[in-house]
Amino acid sequence: MRIESKIKRALAAVLSMAALSAVSFAAPLDTLDTAQSAFRHGRADDALRALDAMLQQNAENAAAWNLQCRVYLAQGRWDDAIASCQRSVQIAEDNSEYHLWLGRAYGEKASRSALLTAYRMAKRTHSEFNTAVALDANNRGALSDLGEYDVEAPKMLGGGYDKAETIVDRLDSLDPARADELRARIAEAKKDYPGAEQEWRARISASRSPEETAQAWMDLGAFYRRRGRADDMLSALKNGAAEDKDHGPALVDGASTLISAHREPALAAQWLHEYLEGNALGEAAPAFAVHAQLGDLLKKQGDAPGAEREFAAARALSANYARVAARNTGN
Repeated sequence: MRIESKIKRALAAVLSMAALSAVSFAAPLDTLDTAQSAFRHGRADDALRALDAMLQQNAENAAAWNLQCRVYLAQGRWDDAIASCQRSVQIAEDNSEYHLWLGRAYGEKASRSALLTAYRMAKRTHSEFNTAVALDANNRGALSDLGEYDVEAPKMLGGGYDKAETIVDRLDSLDPARADELRARIAEAKKDYPGAEQEWRARISASRSPEETAQAWMDLGAFYRRRGRADDMLSALKNGAAEDKDHGPALVDGASTLISAHREPALAAQWLHEYLEGNALGEAAPAFAVHAQLGDLLKKQGDAPGAEREFAAARALSANYARVAARNTGN
């Protein structure tokens, strides 16, 4: 893609986001739907303003605390996320989904902490995932996250392949694609790479929508990257992009895999642009984070003006996004 085309796309994205922000200021900022819509479109600061207004009116609104937690997680504000998710759980202690998100917040904190804190956070992660499953045995997200934890964590932290395999059995009837994914993770952790590849491919066949199929191809591509199979990686990622007609979050995952593999930077930038300009923006890939990721990629390619435009777009949507601040200070 030519630099001129990239600049035009970047300018269009900035103007579009500016227009959306202008509309959001004119709209009432006191409903959960408003906050959810703002967050879904990547406008984290607008979402937080709406949530602050709601919580000032009713500090016992568990749904607002939970959404605030998720916005903070997207911004990389782990301690703030934990505090908000804890509040949602205190108010609605029987809500499986709220416990799941608290577990995820603890998990993010654990992955970025020193040993003792990481140990404590990991134990809390496991406890919250277990609670989420206990409260709702059909919570597929909670089962999947608990199974992934069991694959990755040692027995001293409550993990174990045997536990993960039990969860696979439970997922088989609820969500065959997630079951295949967990089987793949177990096989890969056991260094059974042919078996893992077979399960990643089985997940593609078990997917029930174009979005799931696209994501399954992207996950297979990520597996090939880990195995050093660059050509197979690129083929799988392109298959995923072809399936993703709506230019959804799977494109961002595909671009991230290319960036990690140091392959096809122009294609990675194209996919990030397509996501930002499409109609499938969502919580799984917040627009402000994608703008920052694209800015970082353009910066590495020597396109300093294009990079700064993307960083500016990210800051306009989420002024407190930690990764944007780190990049722009050179840290």
